[in-house]
Amino acid sequence: MSTLTPNLPAIPAKRYFTIGEVAELCGVKPHVLRYWEQEFTQLNPMKRRGNRRYYQHHEVLMVRRIRDLLYEQGFTISGARHQLEMSKGKAAASAAAEVNGTNGAAVAGVAAGAAAIDAAGVAGGDGIPANTGSEPIADVASLRRELEAILSFLA
Repeated sequence: MSTLTPNLPAIPAKRYFTIGEVAELCGVKPHVLRYWEQEFTQLNPMKRRGNRRYYQHHEVLMVRRIRDLLYEQGFTISGARHQLEMSKGKAAASAAAEVNGTNGAAVAGVAAGAAAIDAAGVAGGDGIPANTGSEPIADVASLRRELEAILSFLA
């Protein structure tokens, strides 16, 4: 999203950002962020003691997207909200299309997986596919990175 407004600083690799940090990273004032939280349901930072707001990386990207829609592209708040809903719907539709097999690569991957299961059979007749040994089970950290990448793609 930083390609939309190249004059904004890079987002550091942190887990949580305060409202002041997000304001600096996105080029808006903190009171604007608090207002946007009321207007955009997608923007929902975690609140801790004393009602302190802590934004995560995907929320910083969302703020930048909202800023781009309002300040750069000239949308109204209502129009920006609608645009975000439409882009979320398109991302969900494309993800559903990949799951349903309309993407050629996904179809090939599913077919290859089905062929491997057919060739290997099932282990012990309990309905669990036998391990073909072609791909080891991923550790939790790499699985988490993959899921975060998918989440950022859908956001």
